[in-house]
Formats: sequence, C-alpha cells, structure tokens
Amino acid sequence: MTIGKRALVLGGGGVTGVAWEIGLLHGLAELGADLSGADLFVGTSAGSVVAAQITGGTPLDRLFAAELADTSGDRNAAIGSAVLLRFVVSSLHPGDRRRGRAWLGRAALRAKTVPESERRDAIRARVPHDDWPETPLRVPAVVAATGEVVVFDRDSGVSLIDAVAASCAVPLVWPPMTVNGVRYIDGGVRSIANVDLARGYGRVVVIAPATAAVRRADRPAAQATALGPDVRSAVVSPSRAALAAIGRNPLSPDRRAEAAQAGRTQAAEVIERIGRAWS
Repeated sequence: MTIGKRALVLGGGGVTGVAWEIGLLHGLAELGADLSGADLFVGTSAGSVVAAQITGGTPLDRLFAAELADTSGDRNAAIGSAVLLRFVVSSLHPGDRRRGRAWLGRAALRAKTVPESERRDAIRARVPHDDWPETPLRVPAVVAATGEVVVFDRDSGVSLIDAVAASCAVPLVWPPMTVNGVRYIDGGVRSIANVDLARGYGRVVVIAPATAAVRRADRPAAQATALGPDVRSAVVSPSRAALAAIGRNPLSPDRRAEAAQAGRTQAAEVIERIGRAWS
C-alpha cells in the first residue's frame, strides 16, 4: 500500500449528481480543502464526467458556474420504476453477477433510445478535451453483451470521451455506447461508486451522490471499509437538505443549479471529516 497517496472516488448519480459533486468540491476548495490534487481519480458514470473535467484542468469555480447556467436546452430524461426494477433483478441474478449484468445489458441493447451520436455530443459538451490526464484516472464500464467489467485508463487505447460516454450509458435510458467495436453500459451497473478501484491508496475520499445497493457490500461505505484497517477514508453522500434539492429524478437538468448550491453549502458540514482522511 502507498500510505501517503490519496485517491478521490467520484460515484454515479446522474445529471444532478454531477452538479452536487461539483458544488461540494468547489465548496471544500473555498474552505481550504482542495481535493483536485489527488494522486488517483476513480470516476463512475456521473463521477467520470467530474473526474475528467477536474483532471483536464478546468478550475472548480468555472465548473460550478457552468452548473448554475441556463439548462433549458438540455435533454430531460428519467429513470422510471421499471428501469429501477431491472437494476434490482440484475443484481440478484441466481448465477454469477456477470450474468446478471449481461441480462441487463442485453435488454439495453434492445431498448429504443436516442442515437449514440447524440449522447457522445452531450458528453463532449461537458468534457471538451479528449486526451487522458497525466494524473491516473480509472473509469469503469460494463460490456453490454457479456457483463464483463472493463476499467478504462490512459493505457486502454480508447479516447477519454469514449470512456466517459461508456461509463455514463444508463441502461434502458441511454444507448449502450460503442468503443472500438464493443458496446458498453454504465459503470454503475457494477457498483455505484466502485470504491475498490482505489485499493492500494492510503487516503481515500469517496463523494457518492447515490449510495443505494441491494447488497450491503456494494454500498460505498462498506467498500471503503473493505479497503483495509490502515486506510484513512471518508464517504460523503448528500445531506437531507441536498437530497431535497436534488429531487427524485437524478437525470433532470432543471435541478442542476439547486443541486450544485446544496453541495457547496454541505461542504462546511463535512470538511472536518474529510480533512481527517485527506491531510
């Protein structure tokens, strides 16, 4: 284990998850706890967008301002009860968990959604650079047809935008994304935050807009504990006030500004806990 090395894990949580994460990180930086200097970033789904933005050098205050901007041109979407039910069923597959992910992935391949090109353009609007950063960045996604988990990084031979688009491909809502001839679904299908990908780092902060998981071991807090007794970790999820600001639909762009402001406000409530893990 690299005791002094620090990892920032950014979990999935939709459009409002991106906004809340950015608001929280911006608020922490304003208070003197800038986490953008991490030695490793792990970004899942929404978290991959934020990680790509930060490691690309965009200042947090600019990212925060963008979340407060007009969202009237953004496409609205929703994760309905039928989609959530399929997520639950896939995680409880009686065989191995890969088969459960493949069952969900095949359903995603059959679903009628917007074109892949539209989703890639949406990611490109958020991540305007396509080169992997020098700082290590790990972005998980799931092969739709087989359920295999792939963790993209700078050595994977794929573009950063393609990796982020794959990790953000919410099954049954957005299309599975094609990368080098293979179609992928959301990295959150494997785990909402994939905290275990930070194994080997001695200080780990997990920013998790969503924490629900059928299996307790898949929840971000449990995964952080499983990193080992010598790891200093802190897991932060939305406060009650932040949850109210985020609302029930994590894919609603209309809630971006409120979610970002709530994250910024929450920073003061968690900075001491994060400091103990990070400093």
